[in-house]
Amino acid sequence: MVQKQDKKKGKKPPVTATDMPVIRPDVGGIDIGSRSHWVAVPADRDEDPVREFSSFTGGLNELAAWLKSCRVKSVAMESTGIYWIPLYELLEQHGFEVLLVNAAHVRNVPGRKSDVLDCQWIQRLHSVGLLRGSVRPEAQYIELRAYVRQRERLVQDAARYVQHMQKALMEMNVQLHHVVSDLAGVTGMRIVRAIVKGERDGEKLAELRDGRCRQPKERIAQALQGTYKREHLFVLEQALEAYDTQQRMLKACDERIEALLVEIAAENPAPSEPCPPPRFGRPTNNQPTFEVQQPLYQICKGVDLTLIHGIAPATALRVVSEIGTDVSRWKTEKHFTSWLCLAPGTKITGGKRLSGRRPPAQNRVGQALRQCAVAIGRTETALGAFYRRLAARIGAAKAAVATARKLGVLIYRALKHGQAFLETGLAVYEKQQQDRQIRNLQKRAAALGFQLQRVPPEPAAAAG
Repeated sequence: MVQKQDKKKGKKPPVTATDMPVIRPDVGGIDIGSRSHWVAVPADRDEDPVREFSSFTGGLNELAAWLKSCRVKSVAMESTGIYWIPLYELLEQHGFEVLLVNAAHVRNVPGRKSDVLDCQWIQRLHSVGLLRGSVRPEAQYIELRAYVRQRERLVQDAARYVQHMQKALMEMNVQLHHVVSDLAGVTGMRIVRAIVKGERDGEKLAELRDGRCRQPKERIAQALQGTYKREHLFVLEQALEAYDTQQRMLKACDERIEALLVEIAAENPAPSEPCPPPRFGRPTNNQPTFEVQQPLYQICKGVDLTLIHGIAPATALRVVSEIGTDVSRWKTEKHFTSWLCLAPGTKITGGKRLSGRRPPAQNRVGQALRQCAVAIGRTETALGAFYRRLAARIGAAKAAVATARKLGVLIYRALKHGQAFLETGLAVYEKQQQDRQIRNLQKRAAALGFQLQRVPPEPAAAAG
């Protein structure tokens, strides 16, 4: 095909997707909708290559049957809301290769005409090999991911009802939050339940204080002297009932997660080495109370992610539920950290870096690792020293991202190569940083024509 010269600029017009040769002829494109789906196949496969199908289950089965009759082997669709999930799963059951495509990638390809439907454009891009599917783990990890995400929602809902209880207490001028650090703790819940049952005497309520509470009974009794109006007591009762409901649902969700972990672990051979002893004590702050480390150790084929500093069993469970254990989808650790939205931007032209800003995106694993990075900054470890050094120079937010990227690299190496995490120690890290500073100073001195010389320490003064 001979391209015409642009008379004004003297340049060839840019090559678009419509000009590229077809490398995958047996593909289709689907435009996902809430009520119906539009499907496009190659023009030579059917007299009507674009059809509309209902989003009902019967319509989805008709869609799959039509694609088979058109000899389509691979299908691409945009990730529109959650409407794509039933169709994606049904097409996978029928043996199709399904690509879930980011809508931004489809929009960024130039050359689209106004009279082309979305499904035709997706089909065209897929046929010339310009689409890339999103990461989706195996079916068993998808089920585990659904339970783990549901658990996170239950924890968030429970926290919201605790806030409702605290607001009701504040409106009654019951200053319980000034004498109890956690309203959902042992002392706080004992007192709230007693108030709901009808107890109003501050002295008797203070007797419910747990032995580990630091505040004396007299101060607690003073804080519990309130108005106790009926409307506020009603709100407190409703919030407590909703909180208890969330706790029962959370327990049922934990039981389902525990059973599925045991089921997945049973499908993997037992590791040759025993599971390392746990590094964390009793679970607190809504952490899973069931055994997580042992089944994850077997699922990850003898790799214990909790050995990495900052990775608690709950975080390891979240990582495995989101990505599974197969990290071969990412060619290198750089691809993996880029998918986590933790790598710097690559806006480079002509050898000049224009911007290192990361694109706006949300990744559940990346968010969890950033939270771990902040906690690592308070530890006396090499990663903690790395976080503090960067935080002092570029700020805590960027230091958290950089430390989270290191955690992502460690997770990738552990799952792909089976490399166990070895802590070098704070002293070794500080020695490495000191040696690097000395080398930099030597280079700067040599550039100015000087030479650095180490001064021996002065001898200690003799005792008089």
